[in-house]
Amino acid sequence: MRRADRLMTLIRHLRGGDLHRAADLARATGVSLRTVYRDMETLAASGVPIEGERGTGYRVTAAITLPPLNLSMAELEALHVGLAAMRQAQDPDLAAAATSLATKLDGVLPEGDTPRALAVYPFADAARGFQHLPKMRSAIRARQKLSLTMDRDRTVRPLQLEYWGRLWTCIVWCDTTRKFDDLRIDQITACRVLPSLFVDEVGKRLSDYRRLRAREDEAFVAPDHQP
Repeated sequence: MRRADRLMTLIRHLRGGDLHRAADLARATGVSLRTVYRDMETLAASGVPIEGERGTGYRVTAAITLPPLNLSMAELEALHVGLAAMRQAQDPDLAAAATSLATKLDGVLPEGDTPRALAVYPFADAARGFQHLPKMRSAIRARQKLSLTMDRDRTVRPLQLEYWGRLWTCIVWCDTTRKFDDLRIDQITACRVLPSLFVDEVGKRLSDYRRLRAREDEAFVAPDHQP
C-alpha cells in the first residue's frame, strides 16, 4: 500500500471519533507500530485534528471551522481550480502565492463531517482530478452512469463527492466489480458520461454504503479492545 493511500485508510478508520489503539491501526494497514506512530505525527503536522499518544490510542476530533466564511462544494471546486492554474503561472510571485494560500487553506478549511486536509498530497496530483469534477457532479445530480479509466476501465454509479483537502474522492457503486468503492479523482485518467441512467436499487444506494461502513467500523473496534 502506498503511503498516501495508507494515510487515507487511517483517516477512514479514525474519522468516526472513536479511540483506536495503534496496534489495531497497524494490523489494519499491514505496517509496524513504529510506522503508525510516524503516520500519526505526519497527519497531525498536516492539519488533521488528531488527539492521542503512544500507548493510549488515537482519535480524530471535531474539525475546525473557518468563521465567518462558509464555502459550498462548487465554490471550493472553483477556488482550487484557480489555485491550480496560478501555481502553473510563469510569474514566480503568483505561483508562490498560490502555493502559500493552498497551505493556509489546508489548515483552516471546514469539512463538516469529513476529516480535514492531507497536506502530504502533491498539489499537481489533485490538479489532475479537477477536470473531472464538473462531469461527476452533473452525473450525481442527473443519476447518470460514468465510464471511468483508472487502474481498469469501470462503469460506475456516482453517489457522492467528498473533499479531503487537495484531494477529492467519489463514493460509487461499481457495476464492473459489483461492489462499493471510494475512488480518488486524481487517479482517473478519463471520464465519460454515459446515456444510461440508474435508479435506487437495494444494496447499491448511498444509504447502503453508509450502513456497510458502519458495520465495518463496529467490527474494527472490537468490544474487548481497550485503549
